Amino acid sequence: MERLVDGAHKLLGLSLTEQQRKAFLIYHKELVSWNERFNLTAITDPDGVQIRHFLDSLSCLLAIRDVGSGSRLIDIGSGAGFPGLPIKIMQPGIHVTLLEATGKKADFVRHIGETLNLRGLNVLHARAEQVGHDPSYRETYDWVTARAVAAMPTLVEYMLPFCRLGGRCLAQKGEGAAAEVSSAETALHLLGGRLNRLIPVELPGLAETRHLVVLDKVAQTPAKYPRAPGRPTKSPLC
Repeated sequence: MERLVDGAHKLLGLSLTEQQRKAFLIYHKELVSWNERFNLTAITDPDGVQIRHFLDSLSCLLAIRDVGSGSRLIDIGSGAGFPGLPIKIMQPGIHVTLLEATGKKADFVRHIGETLNLRGLNVLHARAEQVGHDPSYRETYDWVTARAVAAMPTLVEYMLPFCRLGGRCLAQKGEGAAAEVSSAETALHLLGGRLNRLIPVELPGLAETRHLVVLDKVAQTPAKYPRAPGRPTKSPLC
């Protein structure tokens, strides 16, 4: 885990404890093992996992590292757990919900949570368009995260219904982040969101600059959003 340890120190000023190093080692081992049976990720080599998955996920802490214990975060389309699980490992006091529509991926992140004994972790096997209308989850989260899920006009319709008024959303994007945000202006206005800032992220060994798109929830999301499953993708609000 030296690439991760070194990267976390240089990028975030964070030092991983021995327990956290062991947690990431177990996470990587289980990811490779499960990936032999199920298609969880195309990246399984040690350096790739440490940088493109773990450190990339932890870069979110540039925006959310100062949240208090007991804060609530939901990770939309969590896949194999990115970025929500690495954030949970580094910030164990945060209550984290991982929302994933693919059953095997939801099973995997649930397995990792149980293996690492991560308390305050909830895994939902469901679609964002459906859970976003459930009063138990709607507009209850301090932070909503997403990585590699959809283009911004679609993504904000998935994310903003979960975010409480005064909370924030964080989308991980590539070099086209600014253009994506511009294309989502109509959706942001309709759904109660507003751009807070773009944070550039330089990951070691990667030529492309990554960006954290941070959004403020400034108004309640109208009750009709998110629309029925599939509609946000087929007919984006733009």
